[in-house]
Amino acid sequence: MASPSKAGAALTALREDLVGDVFAPGDPGYDEARTVFNAMIDRRPAVIAQCVDESDVVRAVRFARDLDLHVAVRGGGHSVAGMALGDGAVVVDLRHMRAVTVDPAAEAVRIAGGATMSDLDHACEPHRLATTGGRASTTGVGGFVLGGGTGWLDRWCGLAVDNLLGVELVTADGERIHANGDENPDLFWALHGGGGNFGVATALTLKLYELPEFSIALLLCLPEYGREVTRTYRDVITAGPDEASGAVIYVTGPPAEFVPPHLVGTRLIAVLLTYAGAEEDLRKLAQPLLALPHESEIVGAMPYADVQCMLDDPPGMRNYWSAEYLTGAPDDLVDVFCARGESVPVPTGTMYALFPQGGAIGTGPHEYPVPYRDAPWAVHPFGLWEDPADDERCVQWVRDVRADVQPWSTGAVYLNFIGDEGTDRVVAGVGAENTHRLAEVKRRYDPDNVFRFNHNIRPA
Repeated sequence: MASPSKAGAALTALREDLVGDVFAPGDPGYDEARTVFNAMIDRRPAVIAQCVDESDVVRAVRFARDLDLHVAVRGGGHSVAGMALGDGAVVVDLRHMRAVTVDPAAEAVRIAGGATMSDLDHACEPHRLATTGGRASTTGVGGFVLGGGTGWLDRWCGLAVDNLLGVELVTADGERIHANGDENPDLFWALHGGGGNFGVATALTLKLYELPEFSIALLLCLPEYGREVTRTYRDVITAGPDEASGAVIYVTGPPAEFVPPHLVGTRLIAVLLTYAGAEEDLRKLAQPLLALPHESEIVGAMPYADVQCMLDDPPGMRNYWSAEYLTGAPDDLVDVFCARGESVPVPTGTMYALFPQGGAIGTGPHEYPVPYRDAPWAVHPFGLWEDPADDERCVQWVRDVRADVQPWSTGAVYLNFIGDEGTDRVVAGVGAENTHRLAEVKRRYDPDNVFRFNHNIRPA
């Protein structure tokens, strides 16, 4: 650790040099700057550097290295595990770096490291282009992509990393480098699922796809129809085209226009069928679902960017998430899924989803460290609640979901869906066969494990 006098002088210099704002404990605005999406996270960084450009990022990283401090990276979104903060660390906060530049001719987009899915989707929409994004508009693009990236379009155009064309990175030495298929190819490979272990991603370039129309069918049903709803949805997806996706989701009825007033605050099962195409084709596909008993429905064409906002989870709530990737969704699994759905904590913001993979996910490139690619289905319980008194029951409920579906688990997991569940789960998230290669890349680019506030891969 640096002496107090050296640290003080370095902090003064950083405040002068950084174009963005700098916060340290005791500064007005420090507590606001360290507040993150998950209200369960309460950490006190040594310094928060709110960077406005790549040069600011370089300055912040070099400041941290000069003082022998670790670096946490705050992108634009959730980091439900609280990995955007570290006690005593330097936080490189990218939230002011949100520029999105669409190149329609090249069908590509460059996204700055602090952009959210909303920034990306709304920039692409006027060009009738899109790419796989998260299932909420508030998701940060950088962490989402580097962790693998799954969403409503992945069965049609692949995981987000399958569409990654290049990454601009600031390394642990404060150097700017570029990674793509030709430059630093080993690093580029590691960035396909290895997360924020290798540097600060200041910008990413993704491939885009023509998406002139997007359609959905959203039905709200009573929980007693859960098994019938889930099996019907499973069969529709299994027989349907890759353009079809969505999820079955147990929820508390929200105070929204499409929820009958007497069902607000009660447990419901929602079925969402998304379709990368025209309403006419969606309606044909959705017929078996529309024939089920349901309390309300929304069916029709809807801009993809608007659909992305439908499941936004508010900041400031308490969060505990997990996931299991499944060998299939047979009737026995459906029964277990629905039985646990009938105990979803209500009234809370907790959601409990069963969603499909397959399609372009399964046929995508298998060389990347995304071992969950071959699982045809996944279960994602995410606890979301306000009252700390509910911590124990909500966390335990999420763990019970995982225990319930173990007989069908592939063992792989998407790391963006989980918090700190131990080293074995990190290995499960990148694949045992990839772990050593990732550790070697880590040793080359971050031998001192400066970037450790993540699903950490230790240097070999």
